[in-house]
Amino acid sequence: MTELTLYDRPDCPYSKRVRRVLEVLDIDYEEIIVPADREERDDVESITGQRGIPVLVDDSHPDGWLADSGEISSYLKETYNT
Repeated sequence: MTELTLYDRPDCPYSKRVRRVLEVLDIDYEEIIVPADREERDDVESITGQRGIPVLVDDSHPDGWLADSGEISSYLKETYNT
């Protein structure tokens, strides 16, 4: 199975939504906690061109990543809900 990486913050409600879907679907993933200060999220920007979270990196996705909690949740349900 492809390894997923989630860039998020514990205090972000959008990140919490994605983590919940990952938990319900029992999907293994690596979590990278990003700095609270958006200006310090260079790693996220290097992947997506923006500094918002959550970001899910999945090599199986055509773009390699998704950056909207609703889109991430839908993608996970459609792709990994077996």
